[in-house]
Amino acid sequence: MPITTARAESGIVTVTVDYPPVNALPSAAWFQLADEILAAGNDPETSVVILRAEGRGFNAGVDIKEMQQTTGFDALVAANKGCAAAFSAVYDCAVPVIVAVNGFCVGGGIGLVGNADVIIASDDAVFGLPEVDRGALGAATHLARLVPQHLMRTLYYTAQNVTAEQLVHFGSVYKAVPRADLLETALEVARMIDTKDTRVIRAAKAAINGIDPVDVKSSYLLEQRYTYELNLAGVADEHRDAFVETGKAKGN
Repeated sequence: MPITTARAESGIVTVTVDYPPVNALPSAAWFQLADEILAAGNDPETSVVILRAEGRGFNAGVDIKEMQQTTGFDALVAANKGCAAAFSAVYDCAVPVIVAVNGFCVGGGIGLVGNADVIIASDDAVFGLPEVDRGALGAATHLARLVPQHLMRTLYYTAQNVTAEQLVHFGSVYKAVPRADLLETALEVARMIDTKDTRVIRAAKAAINGIDPVDVKSSYLLEQRYTYELNLAGVADEHRDAFVETGKAKGN
């Protein structure tokens, strides 16, 4: 199954994504991921959720080919709503969500990671938003939770990546470890949370969300508005077509 949920031990639940070749998710999968994360957190036996992935990388965003093979805007709307649902599920999950990031985390992956509570990454992991190279926008809200404001702008405009080690320096990634140690390191942190009174941890999650300086849902919705404008203008199709045809950004 492309998305699976399992109880790793005691109060720890893992949600694993496996969509070869690069974990670029079709619209339906984003909604399924949201459902799996929320269901795991709503289980009173759960004290912490680990979101992880199999394969070459953690997440490559939306399935661009799905949108380009669909006439009209139904696929675009579904992808945007699906991403919003999955990002919100990580944020709204009743218990802390630890993300274990392997390899690459780009596009929609940044939305998942930026809304997480704890980030563990493999030491070869890279994070980035290639949105401007695809004629779209989105997840600057979440990238801004990982890096300082001006670096976020630079990375966003240039579509450059930032490494796990750099994010450790900024304090957004808790640990960067060899890929072979990634899951165990995430489990170590999860076990520390699992020893706490889950009633207190659930209250803490709600309280911390309540004091956030930015409403991540409204902020991301504003970004989506400009994505829709670019699509209606035909700009996004130009860039997505070029990427699907050549595997490179338009003009590169």
